[in-house]
Amino acid sequence: MDTLEASRAEVRTRLAALRAAMRAQKIDAWIVPSADPHLSEYLPQRWQGRQWLSGFTGSVGLLIVSPVFAGLWVDSRYWAQAEMQLVGTGINLMKIGTASSPAYIDWLVENVQPGGTVGADGAVLGLAQARAIEEKLAPRGVRLRTDVDLLAEVWKDRPDLPTIPVYEHDPAFAPVSRREKLAMLREEMAKVGADWHLISTLDDIAWLTNLRGADVPYNPVYVAHALIGKHEAKLFVAEEKVPAELRTRLLAEGFTVAPYVYAVAALAQLPAGSALLLDPRRVTLALRQAVPLAVRVIEAINPTTLAKSRKTAAEAEHIRRAMEQDGAALAEFFSWLENALARHERITEITIDERITAARTKRPGFVCPSFSTIAGFNANGALPHYRALPDAHAVIADAGKIGNGLLLIDSGGQYENGTTDITRVFPIGSTTPEQRRDFTLVLKGMIQLSMLQFPRGTKSPLIDAIARAPIWRAGIEFGHGTGHGVGYFLNVHEGPHGITPHLAPEPSTAMEPGMITSNEPGIYRPGRWGVRIENLLLNVPATTTEFGEFLRFETLTLCPIDTRCIDRALLSADEAAWLNAYHATVAERVGPLVSGDAWHWLQARTRTI
Repeated sequence: MDTLEASRAEVRTRLAALRAAMRAQKIDAWIVPSADPHLSEYLPQRWQGRQWLSGFTGSVGLLIVSPVFAGLWVDSRYWAQAEMQLVGTGINLMKIGTASSPAYIDWLVENVQPGGTVGADGAVLGLAQARAIEEKLAPRGVRLRTDVDLLAEVWKDRPDLPTIPVYEHDPAFAPVSRREKLAMLREEMAKVGADWHLISTLDDIAWLTNLRGADVPYNPVYVAHALIGKHEAKLFVAEEKVPAELRTRLLAEGFTVAPYVYAVAALAQLPAGSALLLDPRRVTLALRQAVPLAVRVIEAINPTTLAKSRKTAAEAEHIRRAMEQDGAALAEFFSWLENALARHERITEITIDERITAARTKRPGFVCPSFSTIAGFNANGALPHYRALPDAHAVIADAGKIGNGLLLIDSGGQYENGTTDITRVFPIGSTTPEQRRDFTLVLKGMIQLSMLQFPRGTKSPLIDAIARAPIWRAGIEFGHGTGHGVGYFLNVHEGPHGITPHLAPEPSTAMEPGMITSNEPGIYRPGRWGVRIENLLLNVPATTTEFGEFLRFETLTLCPIDTRCIDRALLSADEAAWLNAYHATVAERVGPLVSGDAWHWLQARTRTI
């Protein structure tokens, strides 16, 4: 039996064990979300249950298992990957149109008989998600049971909680102190009449405490809950993770440290008549159920979520410096790539990942990648969340033979003074007129959004169409959002705002000064090639008129956009002017940080068109 078939057999064995546990508990369908008790995007190994059960390694997906059926619901970003990884496992690929689609709930409604029971671990099931499931199941007489964790029964070698110590975000890069953030949070609590506030999202906690960790891949956060009162702030984290000296400093600044597992008990002990603020989209069902009935619950967005999305002027300046270093790393990488192709070296998609990470590692302040590098050549570039693996990747050049087409590279870095995320498309060999047309249409959309001026408070989803317009005019569409929020040495995907039709235009998505958003339209032709061009944008003041305050975007990312891929006839005069001005800025700010081949590459790739 080969390795792949052995892996599929293991998945079938695990599903059989889960079904046996379901029978014992009289559960008709079991839900396994991609989630932990903090509703994180990237999960510690302990909560990688969906991956363990299904063998699917994508970061997003939901598994449902019944006695006679198993299905994995994923959106279009993961269809190709899931189709390949699910073969022979007995799990069906269930395609959904968007990441927010409730299609799996519809399946439960149609397939679980009245009087039946749907189960899920309430410790990792989001409160808002649980409510949506119950709302659909109740009219059918189907019960949602969340008081048991079947994974605990069948996953015998389940990993423990992470134990890597937390550390201080360097004060040189943390301009707002813990005391100031705690005071701000209590002011916001007072505005809504809250005596207590529960925070479970890891990036909110890291932001509030000015601490960082390494408990999940790519995002420098640590596993914890926080319960903030008017006069005390409790941080629930594995005690061995907090060094004694740091614990002393936290105590002096208003934070007491308690064991991670005490969080539920602390909620249960809240005094009767008090008021607790929590965010229903950012806590799990189990945490909500721990709150006594005599405690009044105020449901609203975490104040920290809004606050951390609005970078201060000092933070923005740090981020600009991080972008310069990231740009220098990319100049060194791309100059190496051009020279390696000229030398007829062997280059694969794996090589791209290794080299781009090595270039960043040499830059000051670099900590780790901000996500797994996407390096997709031709057909693989058409998969928005593609990842090259040692046993499945494309060869770009080998033994003097160079392929022709487009290489899409989406990568990023975590620096102590900023988080980066950039996508560039690099021409390999010769490109076709159709490829250059697609590239230019995407570039036009990216530039049009970059040049936008808009009223302060505009709901971020409403401007998504600006980037799509040039692409729509050609009768083309792409399935993902145009942009996501980005943290400050925190999560590379950060709410509450996002330039995407998949996000509701709510008050919390209003665009405010200091917010950072990606700008990454694309065109994907399955089996052929993909194009995506991405910069990060900072909301900055533009002007104030009789109609109010207006904002504009400052482009933060500093890396040339390859003009060899452009169909010049499709660019308007103002778009060409924007690109030339951008390249002049890149050359001016990155040039002093590189030398030799990287400097010459930078000068060549920032020439005016």
